[in-house]
Amino acid sequence: MHGMKRIYGYLRASTKEQDASRARQALEDFAKNAFQTVSGWFVENESGATLKRPELFRLLEIAQQGDILLVEQVDRISRLNTQDWEQLKSQIKSKGITIVSLDITTSHQFISTKSDDFTYRMLAAINSMMLDMLAAVARKDYEDRRRRQSQGIAKAKREGKYRGRPINQTLRRNIKALINDGCSISEIVDTIRCSNKTVISVRKELAAFPKKNVKP
Repeated sequence: MHGMKRIYGYLRASTKEQDASRARQALEDFAKNAFQTVSGWFVENESGATLKRPELFRLLEIAQQGDILLVEQVDRISRLNTQDWEQLKSQIKSKGITIVSLDITTSHQFISTKSDDFTYRMLAAINSMMLDMLAAVARKDYEDRRRRQSQGIAKAKREGKYRGRPINQTLRRNIKALINDGCSISEIVDTIRCSNKTVISVRKELAAFPKKNVKP
């Protein structure tokens, strides 16, 4: 018999401006309708196209065989290329974790039913196929959007209309404050979750205009 142990909800958004917790209520309602509860939540704002997702891997580290990883859609787990997806999927499989996604109806049975070994293996095979298919669709959607974005930028540049990404002044002010407090680049990156490049840019700005940024 294959019974469920614990359910972990995973919520992800690509940018800090997006609400990663948006789907939490939908996942809670889904679990409740199956007479289950979510044991823990893992929330992060990271791109689904990269394996650099600390909360997802913290979930995988904590989860044990038989536990469930609950998501709203497969693209919350993966917009990865084929090689990275196979690596992530292999780690999930080696831990004995089952993915249940609201957009894969064949996966719903894992959260609410127990089954004999044959039925479980059949369901797992179908679920794996659906995961691969939707992960491929999510990756294609990501690549299509990136291509359209690049085409739009190229057109705007040709027409002299491209102004680049707007500067996040609030982020830069926070970085300046931490620099003035003596924090290192790595400490600032870990605290604010920004890039090294942005911190270095702000440091150069402070060095160029030191009198405007002296602490009282």
